[in-house]
Amino acid sequence: MSTRIAFLKGHGTENDFVIVPDPENAIDLPPGAVAALCDRRAGIGGDGLLHVVRSAAHPEAGEMAAEAEWFMDYRNADGSIAEMCGNGVRVFARYLQRAGHVAEGDLAIATRGGVKSVHIAKDGDITVGMGRARLPEGDVTVSVGERSWPARNVNMGNPHAVAFVEDLAHAGDLFTPPPFSPAAAYPDGVNVEFVVDRGPGHVAMRVHERGSGETRSCGTGACAVAVAAARRDGADPAVTGTPATYTVDVPGGTLVITERPDGEIEMTGPAVIVAGGEIDAGWLESAVR
Repeated sequence: MSTRIAFLKGHGTENDFVIVPDPENAIDLPPGAVAALCDRRAGIGGDGLLHVVRSAAHPEAGEMAAEAEWFMDYRNADGSIAEMCGNGVRVFARYLQRAGHVAEGDLAIATRGGVKSVHIAKDGDITVGMGRARLPEGDVTVSVGERSWPARNVNMGNPHAVAFVEDLAHAGDLFTPPPFSPAAAYPDGVNVEFVVDRGPGHVAMRVHERGSGETRSCGTGACAVAVAAARRDGADPAVTGTPATYTVDVPGGTLVITERPDGEIEMTGPAVIVAGGEIDAGWLESAVR
């Protein structure tokens, strides 16, 4: 390993990431290293880490290499592996554009949640095809303190529990995972969204992201919220033949989510690269001992 490792820092609606370009998958990033890099006081700081690898060079992505040259090896801030991150895909695409690997227009990015279609618009916004939502059956409840709410179980390639509340303050501090039941609904943990209405087709949310705590935004969470809100409002594009679009306010900005009649969900929002530099490999090694 070289003594210094290149990195960048970026965010999508203030969901922020450490970006480590590593086309040939040559950098070892064990959970402790990722957690050290994402530490906001002792490291660079981020809600997660985007490990940028060519699909053909990564054992989890080789089968997707024919469809997508690049694989988003995404890690949560605690070092755990996650299936997908919607804001992360937009920031990943912005990095690829900045590095000269792609231009404006359409591209494909491989993730553990499958290959995602991405469009980089001239106005700067990035649209990600997030796939279809699955709506597992069964009642789910989430709690904060003395309050409990029914939640909609939505899977966007990763698990979500969406609860509609009267006040976003009722979500509490979201430092720790909100309890949920039944435990069998989410054997590997869950991202929990608390949602209030702002107007027709317009909601606001806060989220506890599994493995990261409360974040300023969550792309897959915003998609899950839009689907849950549409079903609550009696809208199912597969039935009506009409797309359902929701504006979703998150603490870090605004995302626009559209569910099409074929079930595909598109998310549009900004992505920004704010800085770049080098990680000292000696520090990183000592940080994980």
